[in-house]
Amino acid sequence: MRTSARRCALGGLPLRSGALLLLIPPLLLALQLLVVGPRLPRAAGVGAQQEGAVAFSVISIEPARNSRHRGSPSQRPGLEEGEEVETEDGEDGEGARAYQDENEMHSRQVGPRALEIQPWAAEKPSFTAELNRFTTYITRLQLNCSRVLSPGQAQASQPPTASPHWLLCAEDWLLPAADRPCVAYSFSMDGGDADFLKTVSGLGCEVHSFDPSNSNASGGHRGNSLTSNHGDRGVVSQHKMWLEWRAPKKRKNKTRGNLGSVSQTLADIMAALGHHTVHFLYADLLSAEWRVFQNWIESGTLQSVHHLVATVHLQWPGFEVGGTDEEVLNYWFSVLRGLQAFGLKLVHTSAGEGHTVLKQTVGNAHGSYTLSWVNTRH
Repeated sequence: MRTSARRCALGGLPLRSGALLLLIPPLLLALQLLVVGPRLPRAAGVGAQQEGAVAFSVISIEPARNSRHRGSPSQRPGLEEGEEVETEDGEDGEGARAYQDENEMHSRQVGPRALEIQPWAAEKPSFTAELNRFTTYITRLQLNCSRVLSPGQAQASQPPTASPHWLLCAEDWLLPAADRPCVAYSFSMDGGDADFLKTVSGLGCEVHSFDPSNSNASGGHRGNSLTSNHGDRGVVSQHKMWLEWRAPKKRKNKTRGNLGSVSQTLADIMAALGHHTVHFLYADLLSAEWRVFQNWIESGTLQSVHHLVATVHLQWPGFEVGGTDEEVLNYWFSVLRGLQAFGLKLVHTSAGEGHTVLKQTVGNAHGSYTLSWVNTRH
């Protein structure tokens, strides 16, 4: 009876060992699906990979963070491969200070604009056409001043009858307010800035004179600068250094009040001395003026200069300026137009001696000119 009951329970078929083996795999699979659930591949990094599972790679598209290690080189715009720049704390610059320092360097080297080279004066390159356009531009005044500051004079007056070496426009809306200090810089190596120093000292300005040939001046530290009385009211701080037109490749221990090397850009000098504005600037750079002007244009430093007196030298192209005579004249003209684009207007021009322009003797031009500009945007 027991045997018959078992046969009926299994559908009337005898239970054999072979049939039992055929039923086991489907039953185990169903049991695994119900109890364990389907096996899914695990993402890389979450846990150990199981044999036969599909591996996944995680790809990040987030902006790259500052992943430089401490002490590694900091590559910056304008630096050659492998050159290292140290920041104020001697490290490669992590955190907010590094980003601020990076942006400061970038703004000095790249600047908000590039020098725009002007079209040819004629249909094709012509020395005569380029020279005529250039000399016309630097001898035609763009602004007439009813009150001026003449060399050596700290009191404004009407324009003198005789043409002085330079002039500062003394209209009320151009001069610094009496309740705010003014800053003056002078770059000269031949003592030709004596009258300028006397004038700006008489205005009560904070005056800085830069001359790398002055053995008595400081090498750059403001606190140790040689000071001398000049004029009735002002004191002149003298620095043994000069203007650079290339942004420095290395900056070590750059802190306020420390000018560092003997050659710095105007932006670095102003930053080291803590000046945001230079109200009066005198420059006789002995043919380096063209590249220096270009640096001021491209770095945007000109927007911080209110009055500019500079001598331009035309006897030869100038430091690091090359090309044909026509190209050099066109470049010079482009630089002057770049000054004008920042709001500088010519208020006075004084011709120097000689008639040599780019080693050629010309009758309608001089070998140098001292030009006076005022920034009408201030």
